[in-house]
Amino acid sequence: MLLLGIDIGTSSVKVSVVDAASQKRIVSAQFPENEAEIISLQNGWAEQNPDTWWEYLQHALMEANVSGKYDPKDIAAIGIAYQMHGLVVVNKMQLALRNSIIWCDSRAVPYGDKALAAIGEEKCLSCLLNSPGNFTASKLAWLKENEPVIYKQAHKIMLPGDFIAMRLTGDITTTPSALSEGIFWDFQHDEISKDVMRYFNFKTGLIPQVKDVFSTHGFLKEEVAAKLGLKQGIPVSYKAGDQLNNALSLNVMQPGEVAATAGTSGVIYAVADDLVHDKLSRVNSFAHLNHSTKEKRIGVLLCINGTGIMNSWTKKLIGSNKTYSQLNDEAAAIAPGSEGLLIFPFGNGAERMLSNEIVGSSIQNIDLNKHTPAHIYRAAQEGIAYAFRYGLDIMRENNIEPKVIRAGKANMFLSDVFVDAFVNVCNVPVELYENDGSVGAALGAGIGAKIFEDEKAAFSNMQRLKLIEPNGKHANEKSYEKWKNELRKKLTT
Repeated sequence: MLLLGIDIGTSSVKVSVVDAASQKRIVSAQFPENEAEIISLQNGWAEQNPDTWWEYLQHALMEANVSGKYDPKDIAAIGIAYQMHGLVVVNKMQLALRNSIIWCDSRAVPYGDKALAAIGEEKCLSCLLNSPGNFTASKLAWLKENEPVIYKQAHKIMLPGDFIAMRLTGDITTTPSALSEGIFWDFQHDEISKDVMRYFNFKTGLIPQVKDVFSTHGFLKEEVAAKLGLKQGIPVSYKAGDQLNNALSLNVMQPGEVAATAGTSGVIYAVADDLVHDKLSRVNSFAHLNHSTKEKRIGVLLCINGTGIMNSWTKKLIGSNKTYSQLNDEAAAIAPGSEGLLIFPFGNGAERMLSNEIVGSSIQNIDLNKHTPAHIYRAAQEGIAYAFRYGLDIMRENNIEPKVIRAGKANMFLSDVFVDAFVNVCNVPVELYENDGSVGAALGAGIGAKIFEDEKAAFSNMQRLKLIEPNGKHANEKSYEKWKNELRKKLTT
């Protein structure tokens, strides 16, 4: 029996077909090969066309199908992972009314700030577990005020994964997890927040039907099945934001377990069993995939917008003729600390862990007689690791104390330079696994369709690739302290 996982990323859409019995990937494909466009009509804005995601999905799935490695008709369930916090608006014909305002868009910050003041900080933190900040509800408030004609035409709002599920099935659903990441969910009353809906004066019918994460969100339509080469009527049985799905793919489901990822953005994600929240909303708390009224499972998420994108920018700027592996080798030849060169990776929108400040990326302490491109390659990776440490200390303030962090051997975690800096400056061991968001989504589909007996069964064949422990030398600690002090100066000027 086969499972299809779809990962709607910022850079591309990836699909994987997984054998349920072995939990192994049969084939993966993604589209486009180059990074997808982010539309930025004004400074701080970030949008993508939802219909483009749908086109990318079709291209990727067709590529997987023609591999000849499986029979598409053997796929029994579909799972979807998606970029978090985006806003998609459709009319009654299920047509997108505008581009999606995606996760790294900063325009809604003032709307969230006003909502926090009006609803009250104590109520927001105790009920929503977050400030409304720059999340989906605040983005909808921006739309309501600035594009009233579109708002009036809106039939339903949704997150990116909900939109793709709608295109597959014709049904529009959401989940408590999705609503919590949009700051629509009241954890004290286990319902859509009346305070948020009342303050923003949103139409109540805009919110889709609420279903559990692991449940049937619709069945594949006949015409879509024919177009995609799949069997009509198979269920979409799982939908989750990419970071929650990354945690699932690493089997991070229970209190005390922690996952990390370092792609375009960087995340540390810890599962707690109480309604934990940061008083300044620098890290955020959402309903984890297995959260319920009886068993609270809260995902505490540190998100850094500028991580892998900093490394990518460095490559484009001065290392375009080299592979990432070559950049890593050159960086490894430089001593830890990059001989005083400091890089700050915060150039991808407002950073939540910096109280939604836009501080930008910068390079400091350049010595024109000493520093080479290799120093910049290393300083970029160290700066990303330092950003993780800065955020992890905020999590520690909220009683999140990781004993070990699980990560997929992908993106920045492919670099020994980055992993060494991360492990030693954070002083936490890291376990590396073969990990992929689309594979995780496929396994989630198997859980939701009850193809697996339980969650544990979905990961019975999971094997650790490597354990990296702190070496006790803390070679980056002194450099990190300088970096931190310079960052604090930026935040006070």
